Amino acid sequence: MPPPPRSRRLPTQDRAKATRNQILDAAAELFGERGITETSTNRIAAAAGVSIGTVYRYFSDRSRMVDELLDRLLTDIETAFTASMFSLMDMSVQEMFTAIFGVITDVLVANAGLLRALIAGVQFYSSGLPEFEPRLRLMIKMLVIQILGAGDDHKYDVMASVVVNTGFAAVLRASALDVDGRERRELIAATAEMVATWFGEHQIPDRDLTW
Repeated sequence: MPPPPRSRRLPTQDRAKATRNQILDAAAELFGERGITETSTNRIAAAAGVSIGTVYRYFSDRSRMVDELLDRLLTDIETAFTASMFSLMDMSVQEMFTAIFGVITDVLVANAGLLRALIAGVQFYSSGLPEFEPRLRLMIKMLVIQILGAGDDHKYDVMASVVVNTGFAAVLRASALDVDGRERRELIAATAEMVATWFGEHQIPDRDLTW
């Protein structure tokens, strides 16, 4: 069975990188406005101000653009998560998860249109979604280790999975276009309180967090 198609070219020159990002930005905006299946490659090319040949020079089809946009979204979350770690040192467990869920929600809210298109699109389930949970789980596992200290690695994997699945469901809802700021904060706070209560059932040592 042949491997799936990949992006045509990973540019190294600044101008080529800029063109590629220009195409992705146009695709993200159109996907958010029209949906993935309703957005043609020709329309993306027109919105990006490039020829259809230029689009195909970098992307074999729309599914490759979806993969790239999802990866970019995940990278933005990872960057925001990492940047927030230093501010968590003096927080309670509940405050930590409130902050982390808030950081992830902020990134998703900023990309709400694209996120809605990704959730609705078949490509999201067939190519991108399986990658989402493992990458988030690795980040949360780092936090679990910092909270609980050295312990059973398998147990911490399970705990990280529970936090990701619980928290991700909450932040997806909090990122919805019909949720206002107050409801968003309440949802995040309630989810963080639930997770912190669950963590409280485990032995949590006096934490001397170092990041």
